[in-house]
Amino acid sequence: MAPVGGKRAKKGILERLHSGEVVIGDGSFLFTLEKRGYVKAGLWTPEATVEHPEAVRQLHTEYLRAGSNVMQTFTFFAGKDNLESKWKEVNEAACDLAREVAEKGDALVAGGISQTSLYKSHGSEPEIKENFQLQLEVFTRKNVDFLIAEYFEYCEEAVWAVEVLKGSGKPVAATMCIGPEGDMNNLTPGECAVRLVKAGASIVGVNCRFGPEISLATVKLMKEGLEASGLKAYLMVQSLGFHTPDCGKGGFVDLPQYPFGMEPRVATRWDIQKYAREAYKLGVRYIGGCCGFEPYHIRAIAEELAPERGFLPDASEKHGSWGSGLNMHTKPWVRARAQKEYWKNLLPASGRPYFPSLSKPNA
Repeated sequence: MAPVGGKRAKKGILERLHSGEVVIGDGSFLFTLEKRGYVKAGLWTPEATVEHPEAVRQLHTEYLRAGSNVMQTFTFFAGKDNLESKWKEVNEAACDLAREVAEKGDALVAGGISQTSLYKSHGSEPEIKENFQLQLEVFTRKNVDFLIAEYFEYCEEAVWAVEVLKGSGKPVAATMCIGPEGDMNNLTPGECAVRLVKAGASIVGVNCRFGPEISLATVKLMKEGLEASGLKAYLMVQSLGFHTPDCGKGGFVDLPQYPFGMEPRVATRWDIQKYAREAYKLGVRYIGGCCGFEPYHIRAIAEELAPERGFLPDASEKHGSWGSGLNMHTKPWVRARAQKEYWKNLLPASGRPYFPSLSKPNA
């Protein structure tokens, strides 16, 4: 199967999902750009869209080549509550960069908002909704293709976000950063999904905070909750690119390694192929990643689901399926690894003999 080339006619997000098409999201921006020297940890705000647009453009381009169908605006924590006077300029630049890259391929632009700093400080519903509305006005003016409310740990605030975004008339997706235990107000994942759909979300799921296995377990609970309530929505998952089996309810932010010691937990490309297949079997058709999820992870999704999608991404030109390129290696024991069963069954060593495999969350 050869990589697809050139532009194809673009369909909207709901049209794609309704037809059964697999939509591949993008991956990490904050963590990746922090490592590259363009984002400051702790604040985790996206001034790089204005200060270093070339870095944001490059990362969008890498995800597009790897197979992403969605260029999500780099607007995490980009509300007026976090960026004050910079918020408008940052949001406008993020939209322009995402659109510039999306036009180079078969990708849509999604305008993204996230939880505010106001909710936990007991901000009022009108105050928080006004914060969302300001970003929405930029997204509407820039004519993004659809909208995503992501990274919400409280369902109530996520519902407020969906209600605001729905006023645009554009399709709305909503993802929460929760695990199987539910949100921080102890609502179950199933109940969260029900409330988001009733608020107007057409696509629901989870993003960030947890690794592939836990994220999929949470989406399964959301699916069951929707089915029990007689509601329908498309399912979406954008997990961490890290393994987090020892997380507590708060996810990876409570692990002692967060955020600067997470590298030993990075998922392999083969782990992500498994994640993509399990998500597909669960009925999820919008599959991507969040923190720690690099372009080669997105390529792994695209390669695993190439039979269903009918093509490979451009980045597969330099990647042999299941290590097939190793057939050209000079060492016979390396050539022997050029097969699916080898990589599928490999148990990777960490190279750290005196380090524990799991840790205890701080909270």
